[in-house]
Amino acid sequence: MVMKLPCWAPQLVAHTQTVNNKKSYFMKTSMLFIVLLYEIVTICGVALWLKRGKSQSAHNDSEFALGGRSLPVGVVAATMALTVLGTAHILGVFEMVWGVGAAAIWFSIAHVILLVVVCYSTGLWVRRLRVTTVPELLEHLFGKGIRVLVSCVMAGIIFGILTIETQGLGIIINAMTGWGITNGAIAGGVIGIFYVVLAGMKEVGWINLINAVVMYVGLILATIFMALRLPGGNFDSVAEHFVSQDMDYMISVFGNSQILMTFTLGMVVAVLFSQSVNQMLLQTAMSAKDEKTIKKALWIAAPINGLFGVFAVVLGLTAMTIPEFAELGPKKAATQMLVEYLPPWLGALLLASFLAAILSTFAMTALSPATIFSNDIYKGLFKPDATEAQMTKVTQIAIVVLASIAIAVASFLPPILAAMTWLFAWLIPVFFIIIFGLFWQRSALAALITLVTVWAGNFLWSFSDIALNLGLLKSNAVMALTASIVVGCVANLMIKGEKAYFKSQTYLDLKETNY
Repeated sequence: MVMKLPCWAPQLVAHTQTVNNKKSYFMKTSMLFIVLLYEIVTICGVALWLKRGKSQSAHNDSEFALGGRSLPVGVVAATMALTVLGTAHILGVFEMVWGVGAAAIWFSIAHVILLVVVCYSTGLWVRRLRVTTVPELLEHLFGKGIRVLVSCVMAGIIFGILTIETQGLGIIINAMTGWGITNGAIAGGVIGIFYVVLAGMKEVGWINLINAVVMYVGLILATIFMALRLPGGNFDSVAEHFVSQDMDYMISVFGNSQILMTFTLGMVVAVLFSQSVNQMLLQTAMSAKDEKTIKKALWIAAPINGLFGVFAVVLGLTAMTIPEFAELGPKKAATQMLVEYLPPWLGALLLASFLAAILSTFAMTALSPATIFSNDIYKGLFKPDATEAQMTKVTQIAIVVLASIAIAVASFLPPILAAMTWLFAWLIPVFFIIIFGLFWQRSALAALITLVTVWAGNFLWSFSDIALNLGLLKSNAVMALTASIVVGCVANLMIKGEKAYFKSQTYLDLKETNY
């Protein structure tokens, strides 16, 4: 995208260059130290506080993976918020702005809708059924075969998200130190491994609460500071720049007709119908103290996600109008602007909060496939009599292995948006077979047909010209949604299954026990 230089840009660039020369050494030596010190103090402080008066025997697999199912409202809310406020929300929105402008806010809006669904439906369902993983729920509905199949695919999908989070860590550390993204990903990944292995679900949850507060304080201060440095002390000059370039759609939350029909529609569908059954979010719901806690958490988590998108969009658009940063491209422009232009103390605070948010998502993303592996593959297939201590150990080993592989492949990833939307499409049929099994009927064959058909379609939609030849949208999410509904309904109409789980005697007995 080629844009003219705004009239105020030369002064801003000159100021930035002067400041950069004075604080370059400080930035590269002290900022990373401050950020790492913050993370170490937070992790160790929370861990020591939580373990006071408790014996090691309490640290079993339920405690490690689900926090003993005892997390309070604030912790659940912060964990839900920061689970989705990772690389995709922070750096991904910065990146999305370059293509769709202010319409990138729909990524945040989609996640607000998602949180409503999780807190008032899917999160409550898994809580009531007392399961540890989504594949475990699928075994209740369709048997072990579907459980194993989905567990392998879901673990792979979440691993893909883990590589994206690792890339995000690399971008943040690159902005702070000037290291390459690959080296930054290695450093960030190592920090992330220690973060989740040493902490576990309960510690991560409480750390998330602290990180959420720090992140918002840093982001609000950074946005105010950036506005004051622009002409007029606000972001009007940024809007005027896009208007002068005949790019009014860049400052509209609805974009243009093409953006509305492709990005906006596809993003809402992808997020809502895939992440509603994502192990990362549901694991947080499973960890809550009770159902009231999950419902109350929505009123904290939803505003955190919604407002964050506003700040990210504004900062991303600002970076596009400053040539010095715009030439760095969508992956680095906004983060580098924040590092170079903000005062050192504020830059350190903001980058610490970004790193903390991504580390929180990294932790949940690493913990989720590791939990699936230990619970659904290790215990489900190889060692049914595994003890709690063995399960915890396997989970920790899986975290190290998965995160190490993610570090190795993080630098080879495509743009964050493209990677996320493709991965999300894989989970959409899982959502619908769960809906069918809980409320309609339970047919393992119908579920298998739905899964295989939609997954095959996702491949064809991505790696062939079938969508173009048919004159349809190149949206994996919309395709997966349509195919899941059509194929799922036809398969369940043609193949007779067992009674819906919520109508079965098994569930009625479980309900009496729980309540």
